Amino acid sequence: MALFKDWQDFADKKSAEPNAQQFWTEYFLREKDFYAQILKSEPISGTVQALAEKFGVDLIEMTGYLDGINDSLKVANDLESLTAESEVSLDYDPEKLYYNMVAAKAEWLYTLPEWDAHLTEERRHELYKQQKSSTTIVKGPKVGRNDPCPCGSGKKYKKCCGR
Repeated sequence: MALFKDWQDFADKKSAEPNAQQFWTEYFLREKDFYAQILKSEPISGTVQALAEKFGVDLIEMTGYLDGINDSLKVANDLESLTAESEVSLDYDPEKLYYNMVAAKAEWLYTLPEWDAHLTEERRHELYKQQKSSTTIVKGPKVGRNDPCPCGSGKKYKKCCGR
């Protein structure tokens, strides 16, 4: 049973339905509860089935949560071979998780009050700025036609690389 493939197919199908917005809104609310519980406890591990039961969701939805947190784990789970009996760990790196939530524009997750126990407000602000600046394109100064060519040839830009 390839849970990850089932999750991808399920998500694609739901996204194509007319009520997709409502489905994803409800999913994100449940995801918010999931992360609130994760942030309140010690690292959690167990089978996918056991974790699904612990969080009160079905296997497919649990796989979605595992997909979302996988890049933030200290040791990533092998999602491609995931089955209900697969042992998984949710031992996450708090800074990496926060950074990835900002990258995903998941404000409902990176503004959870449970973050106070893991990262200071200053550190969260630093991570937020770091992530936002990593996606900002900064153009260098414009080279004028009569400026020396930046390639180092000694010629004017218009006679070298500016042609």
